Amino acid sequence: MFEVHQPFRMNRNFHSDLLSKGKVTKKDLFDLYFDNGLNRYVFERAARKCYLPANNIILEQVEKNKDAGKPFKVAYGISGVFLEQCELWKPELIESFKLLAETGCVEFMEETYYHSLASLYGADRSEFVEQVNMHRQLVKEHLGYEPTFIENTELLYNNAIAKTMEGLGYKGTVTEGIEQTLNGRSPNYVYKAKDSDLRVLLRNYRLSDDMGFRFSSTSWNEYPLDATKYARWLAGTQGQVITLFVDYETFGEHHWPDGGIHEFLKF
Repeated sequence: MFEVHQPFRMNRNFHSDLLSKGKVTKKDLFDLYFDNGLNRYVFERAARKCYLPANNIILEQVEKNKDAGKPFKVAYGISGVFLEQCELWKPELIESFKLLAETGCVEFMEETYYHSLASLYGADRSEFVEQVNMHRQLVKEHLGYEPTFIENTELLYNNAIAKTMEGLGYKGTVTEGIEQTLNGRSPNYVYKAKDSDLRVLLRNYRLSDDMGFRFSSTSWNEYPLDATKYARWLAGTQGQVITLFVDYETFGEHHWPDGGIHEFLKF
């Protein structure tokens, strides 16, 4: 699973820019509140180094393995504000995700539109529900896909949030497979939310973070990590499932292409 998100960073010079502008119209507010020069720069750099090449690699792997005994499948959680930035600065990136959607081997997960903490506020979670519905509509419009699986921002989870998710009609969610949650159990099984039929996958944070955080660390005792070694670790892991969940920027932005991360993804 891949999380795909870029924030709209705030304009640190808001007050001085506001004063210097004089009369302000509604159209001016977007560029006043947000540092869109920086936002565009970061987005286009990440698109060049990560999003577009990684999408191409995933598409190649899907097509290569489509008719094999074990098709290659992935899932994306793409925030609403990420899709907004695609519309503003890289429309071809939406087309790239559409191509993935059309393969039938790529799932798009529901999430909050703004990659927000809305699930933590309000007894009825009305803001959370509203953002999920906004996200659902946007994904349907841009990618022609209706999600059945939902992931909350940064995998936030509790039983009450699970009940809200189930009430919205989703079949499953994912959260962190940390020790304090598991109480000695393994993260590598499919669980069920308390008093609910919602299925819960638990992120294997060790194996995910080996790829997401430690891949480029020369001080790591397993450096360098290649696909063969990683596949051997996965094969030796007990359980029903291994849920790998990383930021998509892992593949070219957090770990730069010249460090071999694209080759790792490819093989």
